[in-house]
Amino acid sequence: MQELTHYINGAHVKGTSGRFADVYNPATGEVQAKCPLASVAEMDQAVAAAEAAQPAWAAVNPQRRARVMMKFVDLLHRDMDKLAEALSREHGKTLPDAKGDVIRGLEVVEYCIGAPQMLKGDFTDSAGPGIDMYSMRQALGVTAGITPFNFPAMIPMWMFAPAIVCGNAFILKPSERDPSVPLMLAELMEEAGAPKGILQVVNGDKEAVDAILQNEVIQSVGFVGSTPIAAYIYAEGCANGKRVQCFGGAKNHMIIMPDADMTQAADALVGAGYGAAGERCMAISVAVAVGDGTADRLLEKLVPKVETLKVGPYTSGDDVDYGPVVTAAAKANIERLVQTGIDQGATLAVDGRDFKLQGYEDGFFVGPHLFDNVTPDMDIYKHEIFGPVLSTVRVDTYEDGLKLAMDHEYGNGTAIFTRDGDTARDFANRVNVGMVGVNVPIPVPLAYHTFGGWKKSVFGDLNQHGPDAFKFYTRTKTVTSRWPSGLKEGGEFSIPVME
Repeated sequence: MQELTHYINGAHVKGTSGRFADVYNPATGEVQAKCPLASVAEMDQAVAAAEAAQPAWAAVNPQRRARVMMKFVDLLHRDMDKLAEALSREHGKTLPDAKGDVIRGLEVVEYCIGAPQMLKGDFTDSAGPGIDMYSMRQALGVTAGITPFNFPAMIPMWMFAPAIVCGNAFILKPSERDPSVPLMLAELMEEAGAPKGILQVVNGDKEAVDAILQNEVIQSVGFVGSTPIAAYIYAEGCANGKRVQCFGGAKNHMIIMPDADMTQAADALVGAGYGAAGERCMAISVAVAVGDGTADRLLEKLVPKVETLKVGPYTSGDDVDYGPVVTAAAKANIERLVQTGIDQGATLAVDGRDFKLQGYEDGFFVGPHLFDNVTPDMDIYKHEIFGPVLSTVRVDTYEDGLKLAMDHEYGNGTAIFTRDGDTARDFANRVNVGMVGVNVPIPVPLAYHTFGGWKKSVFGDLNQHGPDAFKFYTRTKTVTSRWPSGLKEGGEFSIPVME
């Protein structure tokens, strides 16, 4: 049985708390490793090392810090297959999806190479008589991030890359369900030139999270996960004087208008609804068909596509559409919600309850499910399922569909499929959701824009990556300066006399 470690001050360090979490192979259901769960003392040790290393790193000029990111990008490409295999082994994603996880993080690292431009301040000449004024962006100090299981490469890089390039040290508390890739990323950052102590990886559970929130040295905390935990971390972090950004749950609607290309819409829904077994905060989990005729045409295209999805382990290669969910508990929760949908009157158009994979009977595989005639009062509509379950809601008008997306408590992502530009423009302008796709099912912005939802999907006022990351991981200092006049006249060579 492999025993994983923390990564503190440039070295793999065994856990000392005596507490461990099981790390499963989701395809087989077997425990493949044990992950140490840090104590407060272990977290404090990592923070102390980060605090000692950070001032010298902040004093390095931004161009040299950016060169570390350049080298890090090269190393990510070099080790892409190794990272993807480790990610798939612990999470269950297919290998192409695992590589996508790494690449979307890598793209943020590439954006961070532009740090010298992003960290420039402002200057005002002659703000007053002989007075100049200028501003500087300076590092916060020691920062921290708490990241989820579903993107063990991408989301850590979304946080630590901008934090570090801004001159901060970073404490990463990854998910204890799939911690190997974050440990590998820390090694690569140091190989790229980051000093020891600048990126620490401390594995843990709530005890480690609370240790982050209560440590006075840590200046900011980022989080991605469920809304209840996001609300807790935001409240506790702010109460302890930290800068906090938290991203919570989602229930993403895709509106299908009568004029939409139904083949395109169905293909989009299959990828966005079932990719990564639905374990994405940007997954489309609700298809909103405007008109019964639209719903019928959509289901006619959608049902055979869902019925023929290939589910299997990542070791089957590229010939798999999605793999298992991450734990047995996740599988049980999905199956429970599916049953509530049936009990509450939804039509199960594709029934994946009897799905079994020969040779992998103990794995955490969930067959694809497709519901029709779902209504907003049902649990499968109200709650984030985080599994391969797509719900179809039928509405009479465009306004009814727009209202559904706007009334839901979550506001992470949404999409509309239509050929009509006026409808698309109206939807994009009016919907109260943070990320909108027009004929794009998963509207995750590229690295040079920002990522963030609205409503109960977010706590805080700045988004992830893009320009907002440089604002979040720095604080602005403004200097007003005036120098004594007359010195430029030079020295006096004659004896001074009284006038």
